[in-house]
Amino acid sequence: MTIDPVHYDGIAALASRIRHDADPEAHRDLAETVWAEHLDPLRTDGDPVLEPIESVARRAAPIDDLALQAAPFETAHGLDSGTINPTTFKNGLLLDLAQAAMAAVPSDLDLHRARTYIMPVHSNDASVNHGTDGWDPFDEDHGRGRIVQTEALARDEERIVHGLALYLAESHHALEHAHRVEDVLFLDGPLYPKGLLHWRGRHGSIAELAGENDLVAEVLENYVALVETFLEREIPLVGFVKSPQSRGLIRALAETGRPSPWASDAAFFSQVLEQREGGGRRNERVTDQLSWTGWFRSRLGADAVFAGPEADLGVTRDRPAPDYEVAFFVIYDPRTELLFKAELPGGFAEDPAVRSAVEQYVLRGVAAERGPPLPIAKADELARIGSEGKAELVRRLEVAFDTSEDRNYDAERWGPEF
Repeated sequence: MTIDPVHYDGIAALASRIRHDADPEAHRDLAETVWAEHLDPLRTDGDPVLEPIESVARRAAPIDDLALQAAPFETAHGLDSGTINPTTFKNGLLLDLAQAAMAAVPSDLDLHRARTYIMPVHSNDASVNHGTDGWDPFDEDHGRGRIVQTEALARDEERIVHGLALYLAESHHALEHAHRVEDVLFLDGPLYPKGLLHWRGRHGSIAELAGENDLVAEVLENYVALVETFLEREIPLVGFVKSPQSRGLIRALAETGRPSPWASDAAFFSQVLEQREGGGRRNERVTDQLSWTGWFRSRLGADAVFAGPEADLGVTRDRPAPDYEVAFFVIYDPRTELLFKAELPGGFAEDPAVRSAVEQYVLRGVAAERGPPLPIAKADELARIGSEGKAELVRRLEVAFDTSEDRNYDAERWGPEF
């Protein structure tokens, strides 16, 4: 036992010294005010950074009714990537391994078999030969793999290796198999690799970072090409964010002097969408209805970069800038008290029929699955590398490198999942 029961009491008493006098209902009232008065549009420095496509609206419907809706798409595909997480070996190599997979509803076993593997390798030893940047086929050409050499872009080398593994695997797999998507493709995560923005570090912009690092440029080019490919084929490309963590909205509110007491944008939208019986302050939560917002165009935070001028992104685009903007709506599930976000490229979001079909499919999926729609859940299952798989891969890499994993006491203490 690490904490004795009496210690819990002491910790609770310690926490009680932290004063937090804000009334949760006051935050809810502030959210209502922001929702009603400040989002049509929300401006910073005179420029709109968040604006409704039609109007600032929210809706709700019984969960059972939504789950029983007809699917607006005959088929749907999902795409995800998973990794073994950054692993250091005693020979000085730091690497990760990502696999990307695409799922189909109804199932397509041949497609499910296909895999794209990316192995980013980082070493401070200039003499290390990481092989080739070319693709190596395997599994009778159903899979392909590639090694890439990474360099230090920021202080956190592990984060860079991990991010490049995921982004390169996902984007290359999506482009390789885009022709197999007939009606709609869901990405497990946002439309764009927004994590790249955290790598800027000493770089002044994403464009400068892309200009100095070929792999960053490749990632950006792949995602731009993905949006262009699906716009050209007129097949919706949807990003489904399972755990929205952005703070662009509340930062914009703070910059304009408006109330912004929420920890994240998701916390704000949750208060806007949570329903109470009768609308009173202490009435029971409504738990048998999903609620969701209307669609917004976003230039908040990272969204502004990927739809901004080409000079800001460092990647050539073939279509007008508004086609690359992020449009989104958010869904609140009271059964789990979780918020989800669905994103569309602006080029699709202009079409009300596309917005309606994507909205209907997402709501139907969340209602039926009590979580992400089925194509995303299936892709997640295909791409995930479990603890046993990771252990076996690390063991084989140890043999291939004729070395062993550089473990420390934390791994011994907490186990292989640490």
